[in-house]
Amino acid sequence: MKGDKREEPEPGPEPAAPPPPTEEEEALLEFHHSYRELFQFFCNNTTIHGAIRLVCSQHNRMKTAFWAVLWLCTFGMMYWQFGLLFGEYFSYPVSLNINLNSEKLVFPAVTVCTLNPYRYTEIKEELEELDRVTEQTLFDLYKYNSSNTLVAHARGRRDLRESLPHPLQRLPVPAPPHAASRVRRSGSSLRDNNPQVNRKDWKIGFQLCNQNKSDCFYQTYSSGVDAVREWYRFHYINILSRRQDTSPSLEEDALGKFIFACRFNQASCNEANYSHFHHPMYGNCYTFNDKNSSNLWMSSISGVNNGLSLTLRTEQNDFIPLLSTVTGARVMVHGQDEPAFMDDGGFNLRPGMETSISMSKEAVARLGGDYGDCTKNGSDVPVENLYGTKYTQQVCIHSCFQVNMIRECGCAYIFYPPPRGVEFCDYRKHNSWGYCYYKLQDAFSSDRLGCFTKCRKPCSVTTYKLSAGYSRWPSVTSQDWVFKMLSRQNNYTIKNKRDGVAKLNIFFKELNYKTNSESPSVTTVTLLSNLGSQWSLWFGSSVLSVVEVAELIFDLLAITFLMLLRRFQSQYWSPGRGRRGAQEVASTPASSLPSPFCPHPASPSSSPPGPATSLALSAPPPAYATLGPHLAPSASTEASSSAHTPGEP
Repeated sequence: MKGDKREEPEPGPEPAAPPPPTEEEEALLEFHHSYRELFQFFCNNTTIHGAIRLVCSQHNRMKTAFWAVLWLCTFGMMYWQFGLLFGEYFSYPVSLNINLNSEKLVFPAVTVCTLNPYRYTEIKEELEELDRVTEQTLFDLYKYNSSNTLVAHARGRRDLRESLPHPLQRLPVPAPPHAASRVRRSGSSLRDNNPQVNRKDWKIGFQLCNQNKSDCFYQTYSSGVDAVREWYRFHYINILSRRQDTSPSLEEDALGKFIFACRFNQASCNEANYSHFHHPMYGNCYTFNDKNSSNLWMSSISGVNNGLSLTLRTEQNDFIPLLSTVTGARVMVHGQDEPAFMDDGGFNLRPGMETSISMSKEAVARLGGDYGDCTKNGSDVPVENLYGTKYTQQVCIHSCFQVNMIRECGCAYIFYPPPRGVEFCDYRKHNSWGYCYYKLQDAFSSDRLGCFTKCRKPCSVTTYKLSAGYSRWPSVTSQDWVFKMLSRQNNYTIKNKRDGVAKLNIFFKELNYKTNSESPSVTTVTLLSNLGSQWSLWFGSSVLSVVEVAELIFDLLAITFLMLLRRFQSQYWSPGRGRRGAQEVASTPASSLPSPFCPHPASPSSSPPGPATSLALSAPPPAYATLGPHLAPSASTEASSSAHTPGEP
């Protein structure tokens, strides 16, 4: 009855235990469980334009496919542009910058040579013998008698020519087979029109052989003048090599015999302004304003009156006419630290003329390293600098030839400086050096020696562009008093007035000089700017969007790695995952199982276990709720009855 029921106080709320922390809250790094979840999260949260359309239109497959294709094509186009930009960057293009500067300029070095090698006193007899043999050779080959002192008998002429090795000979040239019949058919007409020997059918040359005479060849020329000059030059080099010192003595090095007058900026020159050296082919040479000068000349005003002015003697006297067939002087303009290569960069002065050379300076600065094949100072070039001067490409090339000459022929070529302790080539000591030299010269010209490949261009070069003007000097009305003054001033009588002198003026055309410098066309800053422009063009995003893409790639790799690791563990690292492992776990007593293997209470549908086993497996966990106030039995009964479903009795 209702009145009989005792009112029991309702129990207070049970103390809520804090929920155990989940694995997601405890993890330092969060990885998605599938690729689909990862891409859905990326598309919903990324700042890249268009990615959200892949999620918003997921219920419309056509739109999803359209946006997916458009998004992938946009990515492809962007990375294609990225490839072009990176390709341009790693091709290391350069830009040429042209600057025009105007300042006070250092006057360059000027080298002037006589164009005639000198007859040294100590080898004068050998040179006279060479002249006699040459005259006899010209008479035998061309019937030319220059001195009327030739040997009358043929035997004497043969003995005279055989006094020198490698005699000059006339060599017949075999006619081609198809031309032989044509020559025979027209033989009568040739004999009628040209009774002399047809010199087109033979060449002039001299024979050269190796050390053991097993290999020989003829150095031939189609021109008799070239053949005689080269043959005479070959013997002259051998005679000149026997001198211990190739520099002329002080008596031979008289500046006044070659240079009548010298002025710079309206001031006279002195001995401190020039240095002297001897060239085997161009004779005595004088270099003005070189690095050994006490004070370098400076040009602060341009024009013909503010440069170097020279009056030169060009008359030949007691020189070697068979070695030099031109008259005048040889001039070259070069830097102070550079040697004068008269064969490579010089020009000739014409006698009886005033030659005015106007200069303009030009500097070139190249980029080395990946941007160009140049060297800063030649230290990284595998060729020894035999000149001991500033590195230039010509210095390297000539040094390379000399090094190969010494290695292959055993002696040094007299035109280039030798290393210490190496002798110049002379056929009295090195009888086959001529054979070796001409073979080496052919290999050098075709770059089989590799000199042109090894010798790279310097990164910094200063050049002088020259333009010449000519006028007759002295004029007809003034030549009498000019020649008289020159003769009295220098105590020298000019025999042929017009061909005996020449005047040279060298000056700066303007003090403005051009600097051509290279700079990287695509720098790192330019590359990043171009990449950002392409990224903004195709996706309208920023650098943080790139970080999002990088994060996406990292998550993809991490998920792939974890999936592979789980598969590997399931196949190789879990011994209880097979049938044998299941049997072992089923036969193990429950008391011996560790706590993680304890199952939840068995369901009613499960088969009843044995007494001991069911007691152990169905033991409930401790009832922490019994520590609080208890309900009355009626209340508990009512509570249990209210738990039944409606309709139950």
